[in-house]
Amino acid sequence: MVQTNSTDSHQTEKAFDAKDFCVNLPHQPGVYRMINTQGEVIYVGKAVNLKKRVSSYFQKTNLGPRIQMMVSQITNIETTATRSEAEALLLENNLIKSLKPRYNILFRDDKSYPYVILTKHSFPRLGFYRGVLDKTHRYFGPFPNAGIVRESIQLMQKVFRLRTCEDSVYSNRARPCLLFQIKRCSAPCVGEISTQEYLTDVKNAELFLQGKQSEVIAEISHKMEQAAQRMEYEKAAVLRDQIQALRRIREKQFVDRGKALDADVVALATMENTRKVCVNLAMVRGGRHLGDKSFFPQNADDCDSATIIEAFLAQHYLNRNVPSLIIVSEKIERETLETLLTEQCGHKITLQFNPIGEKRIWLEMALENAQLALKQMNARHASQEKRLLALQDVLQMPGLHRIECFDISHTMGEATVASCVVYNNFAMRNQEYRRYNITNITPGDDYAAMREALFRRYQKIVSGESELPDLILIDGGKGQLTASQDALHELGINDAVLIGVAKGEGRKPGLEQLISPLFDAPLHLPSEHPALHLIQQIRDEAHRFAIQGHRNKRGKARTSSSLQDISGVGAKRRQNLLSRFGGLKGILTASIEELQQTEGISRTLAEKIYRELH
Repeated sequence: MVQTNSTDSHQTEKAFDAKDFCVNLPHQPGVYRMINTQGEVIYVGKAVNLKKRVSSYFQKTNLGPRIQMMVSQITNIETTATRSEAEALLLENNLIKSLKPRYNILFRDDKSYPYVILTKHSFPRLGFYRGVLDKTHRYFGPFPNAGIVRESIQLMQKVFRLRTCEDSVYSNRARPCLLFQIKRCSAPCVGEISTQEYLTDVKNAELFLQGKQSEVIAEISHKMEQAAQRMEYEKAAVLRDQIQALRRIREKQFVDRGKALDADVVALATMENTRKVCVNLAMVRGGRHLGDKSFFPQNADDCDSATIIEAFLAQHYLNRNVPSLIIVSEKIERETLETLLTEQCGHKITLQFNPIGEKRIWLEMALENAQLALKQMNARHASQEKRLLALQDVLQMPGLHRIECFDISHTMGEATVASCVVYNNFAMRNQEYRRYNITNITPGDDYAAMREALFRRYQKIVSGESELPDLILIDGGKGQLTASQDALHELGINDAVLIGVAKGEGRKPGLEQLISPLFDAPLHLPSEHPALHLIQQIRDEAHRFAIQGHRNKRGKARTSSSLQDISGVGAKRRQNLLSRFGGLKGILTASIEELQQTEGISRTLAEKIYRELH
């Protein structure tokens, strides 16, 4: 049961009386929310004792500059009493993620981590998985990134030859696919391997993913010897190849000592003479180091290392799958978090500081990677700062920080897509990217497409929902630039700074010319000029984002239209075909006989479909 308390609504209109407010606070756990004049929550915190914790902000004289600034903005405080410190920690984390207060340490709430999945089928499928875990299947991971998952799947294919195809394809095969021919699948779909042999391969793959390579090698070696004794030399040769492949893989692994330990290693590094901080998360699964991921917190100025680590652990692990052991580089208050994570996961979770032996090696490696990530980030930041300063100088715009860039992509007028990418504070902000499907124009009219894209993007400015960027880049020449100006003038926006980036002779990079009402004549920058490098970087990203959107749109349209154009294939038959073969790609590879096996498809129609698609 929680209880919420706040000042009276009229109190926000006058100076906040901290002493009067704190008198009535309870001596029990809870969460407090600091609120400013605009009614925004600027900080969320938890407390073992609400009265003592909130009062401390107004009694201490040694507060850091960041906290002093925050306290000066407080016009109201809301508190929620909880039954325990663990409940307060959970509520605090949920509020931080939903409200993103400007004075809280914030870590990017990344999308879910990928796993390797072995499905619960008579012939299990090996695959890539990201999302909510279903207990009916077996999952291995999580992995730091998708690349490592795909690499693991490729290894499994080479060694154990498990199927990776979707059920819709697997259930409708009449002959082995290419993967069988190149020895990446044992083709259980057409009976090229017995159920028992396939399940043995699945079991060995599972042991391998758990880090028990030596156990797998021993079992396969035994089977190889048995096959040789029975004079089944071809089978023995296959098993021999498996053993050799596994030994090569094991030689590349960080460890394989039979411990099959699952652990995360969380290490924090700071850069001298700066306020930059990096938290590195290294993942160990089945005793194997799978890789790591670096996080750069926001609003971590004036915060000590333990506070930052505690913030990361709460934001990263609550409501997420957690390994049994988490090794941390800083000594923290761990009892409450351990209790909460243990309750959440249903198994004992241990937070360990100052490990020894092998675990110490992992921690030192994570610390080294955190320092390396900081150095790399600092180098990138310095390069971006140099480029932006150069562009500010060229354009005589000292306040230039936010840049938005537009591009149009289509194929002879088909599936026209406009992109808008955003550059701000020395980096591309992909969470702010937008695409616009352009339909109500003459196909191939780039000027009209650009005009519509800008009109749709900046009409929100008129209603006060967004702000105009410092600079708008248009990928194109005078025509696209004029169309963009027309769109903004129609919206009543006359103070925008637009620059067209026209391709140079032969469309070669470095020969671009900049066109703008700011210039009396097109501006040519030297190919080595940092300002031009920044423009190229942003323009190329807009181009990539537009092409990606166009290809996706065109692919969907062609998947549907290629079947729609065949007379005799209506909506129901089209759906039957797509369901049976798992999409247009499967239909294209199907034979006439396979097409005929689809419900509603006669021999004559199957021949017609085959003719039309080839």
